[in-house]
Amino acid sequence: LNLPQFVQLMETFVGEEISLPTVKRLTVFIKREYKQTEEEKMEQLEKVHHNSRLAQRKLLLEALFEKWDNNASGFLELEEVDAVLSTFREGMEKETLKKAKKHLCSRYPQLSRVGKLSPKAFQTFLELLASELNGNEDEAIDNLVEFLNTSVEQSHTEFLQTSARRKWLHNIQQAAETSGGSIEPVYKAVLKALSQDAEAHGDNKKISAYIALLEENQLTPEQGQVLLRYVACTADDAPYVLNQTLHRDMKGVSFAAVEEGKPIHVPRVQLHGNIHFWNHDRPVEERKGSFLVLPLHDARWRVFGILGVDTLRDQCETTIFLTHEISFYQGVSYAFSKAYHHICTLENVLQMTGTALDWLYTRAPSIHTVTMYLVEPGKDKAQNYALRKMISIDNTGQKETHSSPVLLRKENLLRDYLYKCIDSSGVIHTSVYREYHIAVPLRDLSGQALGLFDINIGQDQKLPPYEHKDLQKMLKISQTAFSEILKMALEETEPTYALEPEHEANLRHAGILFHWFMLQDLCECV
Repeated sequence: LNLPQFVQLMETFVGEEISLPTVKRLTVFIKREYKQTEEEKMEQLEKVHHNSRLAQRKLLLEALFEKWDNNASGFLELEEVDAVLSTFREGMEKETLKKAKKHLCSRYPQLSRVGKLSPKAFQTFLELLASELNGNEDEAIDNLVEFLNTSVEQSHTEFLQTSARRKWLHNIQQAAETSGGSIEPVYKAVLKALSQDAEAHGDNKKISAYIALLEENQLTPEQGQVLLRYVACTADDAPYVLNQTLHRDMKGVSFAAVEEGKPIHVPRVQLHGNIHFWNHDRPVEERKGSFLVLPLHDARWRVFGILGVDTLRDQCETTIFLTHEISFYQGVSYAFSKAYHHICTLENVLQMTGTALDWLYTRAPSIHTVTMYLVEPGKDKAQNYALRKMISIDNTGQKETHSSPVLLRKENLLRDYLYKCIDSSGVIHTSVYREYHIAVPLRDLSGQALGLFDINIGQDQKLPPYEHKDLQKMLKISQTAFSEILKMALEETEPTYALEPEHEANLRHAGILFHWFMLQDLCECV
């Protein structure tokens, strides 16, 4: 038990009406009676040290990744890392390196195809290599980190440039995590990052930028099965670009970037001959500049759209994108992908939760309301997280999706039981204004609470047995479906798809997941 879990256990044990002297007597009793054997103490200390080592290792490897990724692209080339590691210990560990690389590619199948290491894959690579080397694994990691640190150099100017870029990339992720499931703040953060970098590190270029996502072409399939729909762009380009659709049979290089899965840079669009210009008001003689299109990849390296940047609005003669700019734009596309799929995960959770609440409503009329909250990062260390009300249902079946501001702990003392539920990742029973509430956590794959259900059962302290049973079933299936939704976002794990056609079409209807796992549960009970 951690501290919040222990406190919650004691509070549940003593109840709400207990006197202070009784609490003191219980404290004295526990201090006197609780005993640990030497073996248990050593086991606990070892566990603490192990967790501390893992946390330190994670920070060490993250810092190493950032030092190597000096353009903030979000990836390292496997071939480059492999080439440097092959010289470790004067090249005596090449066979060990080969083994580690084989294990890595079996865990991340896309690596053999794309050859790019994410921060997580980079950490896994070094840990696999350390485990294959002779001797202590922690010492092996330290030696590898020291070796790789001395293999790359970074000037003070490069350090400042990278630091600024990482801040802008962080703002993209923060926009996703604090937007309540809205994608618009993410679009704004992406366009702002591109504009700020062009100004600060791109010789003050004037750029246009836009995001287009792949869609099934239902209206004109003869023009291609998929199309690119432009969902966001810089303000000056909105009248010409926003909501436009690009088809395969139209001019342009965007579909080539989609098919190849690699960035395409056109240094001088006026000499290319296959560029689609959305702004027809711009005279032909002014259609000059550079154009860069980057494919947007999901966690398994499947393309789901493009990020485009051009300098057609810049009248300077030399507006070609340099290598460090292109690398950073790849970092922006990676950051957007993470943020976009975070929003998709929230949408899937909402869809699944809505299905679960509809199922429960018809079976537990004694429940007054059920509200689902999700955790969001806090704005400072004093408030390291906040809660956002996402969706609720009452006993009339009225379901509501909320867009209310986040709830801060210090401003919601009567709802402190919600925060205790998150802190302890445990179920909380309490009474507020004579109404009984049950707060039940939704846990991530490590067991940490990422959200919760607040179940108001009114003035009755207990539900009828059959309603309680259905509530327990709903909570169990919701947790299973929630875990499945989280697995969808992992790089190294394939989710369990509900239906084969959905697998083929890369469609995942999260609402179906609840009923699918409910059916699985029924089959196991038969």
